[in-house]
Amino acid sequence: MTRPEQFRILGALLRRAESFSRVAVWVGGALTLASVLLISFDVVARKFFGFTTGGADELSSYAFAISTSWALAFATLQRANVRVDVLYQYLPVRLSALLDWISLVALGVFMVYLTYYAMEMAQTSWVRDSAANTPLATPLWIPQGLWMLGLLWMCITVALMLVRASLALATGDLDLVKQVCGVRSAQEEADEEAAAGERMVKGEAA
Repeated sequence: MTRPEQFRILGALLRRAESFSRVAVWVGGALTLASVLLISFDVVARKFFGFTTGGADELSSYAFAISTSWALAFATLQRANVRVDVLYQYLPVRLSALLDWISLVALGVFMVYLTYYAMEMAQTSWVRDSAANTPLATPLWIPQGLWMLGLLWMCITVALMLVRASLALATGDLDLVKQVCGVRSAQEEADEEAAAGERMVKGEAA
């Protein structure tokens, strides 16, 4: 398989990963919104009607953890993760590209360790049939498993990004390295905001 074919396949895989991650973010957002509505209803019901739905705080904590883990991949693909770039912007292009690659490797290693222990925790809860010490007595493997799957998807996404960035770095395509894992420039952020504003104006006009 030639390098252009490899780049084309990896590019297609990353686009699919981004599409799936975007859907996961929307689902996570809906889950978070549902938990907010549940808590709001619980507060109003307790204040004015003297009863509580029970478990709103527990379910909202699960929703927050699950939605957060499933949002990680999309944030990484969009290069929205926070990095300290005080000195980065003044470094030579080759050195900054190498640091971009190293930062992606470090992120991948951290995510693998985190996912490994999350899998162990979910497996332990499954084997022991552990349940939350709450009125709902939620089987813990369910929220833990959904949380762990989000972390696992993050690992898969980072692996795809790392393969593509590594090939780009090996061939000297520094622009592609920065597109995959570099720090977003102020110009890129400004262009994205301008595009979002244009879409909003067109939507209002329609």
